[in-house]
Amino acid sequence: MARLVLKFGGTSVADLDRIRNVARHVKREVDAGHEVAVVVSAMAGQTNKLVDLCKQASPLHDAREYDAVVASGEQVTSGLLAMVLQQMGVNARSWQGWQVPIKTNGTHGAARIKEIEADFLVERISQGQVAVLAGFQGISPENRISTLGRGGSDTSAVAIAAAVKADRCDIYTDVDGVYTTDPRIVPKARRLERIAFEEMLEMASLGAKVLQVRSVEMAMVHGVRTFVRSSFDDPDAPQIGEGNLPPGTLICDEDELVEQQVVTGIAFAKDEAQISLRDVADKPGVAQSVFGPLADSSINVDMIVQNISPDGKTTDITFTVPETDYDRAIAVLEDNRDAIGFQNLEGAKDVVKVSVIGIGMRSHAGVAAQCFRGLAEKGINIRAITTSEIKISVLIDSAYTELAVRTLHSLYGLDG
Repeated sequence: MARLVLKFGGTSVADLDRIRNVARHVKREVDAGHEVAVVVSAMAGQTNKLVDLCKQASPLHDAREYDAVVASGEQVTSGLLAMVLQQMGVNARSWQGWQVPIKTNGTHGAARIKEIEADFLVERISQGQVAVLAGFQGISPENRISTLGRGGSDTSAVAIAAAVKADRCDIYTDVDGVYTTDPRIVPKARRLERIAFEEMLEMASLGAKVLQVRSVEMAMVHGVRTFVRSSFDDPDAPQIGEGNLPPGTLICDEDELVEQQVVTGIAFAKDEAQISLRDVADKPGVAQSVFGPLADSSINVDMIVQNISPDGKTTDITFTVPETDYDRAIAVLEDNRDAIGFQNLEGAKDVVKVSVIGIGMRSHAGVAAQCFRGLAEKGINIRAITTSEIKISVLIDSAYTELAVRTLHSLYGLDG
């Protein structure tokens, strides 16, 4: 017998038929003797409708009232799933974030979980009752409903799993696991049986959309073994495979990996923009004069390249920002032109960041050289490079995205 937390996203609970399908997945685990808690998202499209209503009601709305409205989608789903489970003979009840309670900070719309008082929840599930929890929500220090931001139900599920000391957190989604890259780009992409927390964190932050970054961070910090699987698999299909698990991907500590490949996957992010400042005075404090105002405006900077001119008096600084922040970043830099002292500002949105990820890089030399050589042979120019112990990221023209991903996927032996 194990204690499991199961999470179902919006597409998995899009209508009553799919909610009934979810209930069959839950009942299967209950019938197997497991203690079960379930975390659900709002039905597909509902949160967008609620957000639109808030904007129509008041463009400059109170963030606390916004949370009260948008959190209602998960309340509907949790109640409906509890009803369906009860009709199937499963002892179940719904829980809202404030009933647990899931305590957050006061940043409405993008709250962070600070503490979960799970004693009563643990008592109920240990008695055999299925807890159906509304994801994405908690309670603020002001005793108001708070929401965790988009994708917050993943974070809710992992946090609940950590609080109740679950053996595993199963994230049910519309894909059957984590792949070596996007199968729509590379048909030969393979599903990974296991992936280390660190690798999954890099994959999620560098463009893979399977899991929300904050949920992976929390899973890694608390050591929550997380299993990604498809909610569209037949609930009555035999649970076969390694560890009696169905098809999917286990995200775990690297000690659990039987075999460590040098490269685990290729990720890409199209939502990048490049900014270059030309002929900036090369003197102490110039980097602070550029990146300080951007940080004060909450604009994240990623890849940074600085060049020195032949005379040593000026430098060029190139960096990337999220495409959604591009116009704002340009405005901030123009406002600080005199303090920074640049002569020209250039920008580009038609760029993509392609990343090679794998914990095996720590012990293997030449991985970066392979990447650069492979791209060069295909005539792909690299605009910027960043590296860490387990990843290499290159910025290239977006027109070469598919060619670059396919080239690197084959180069590192990831084709299935």
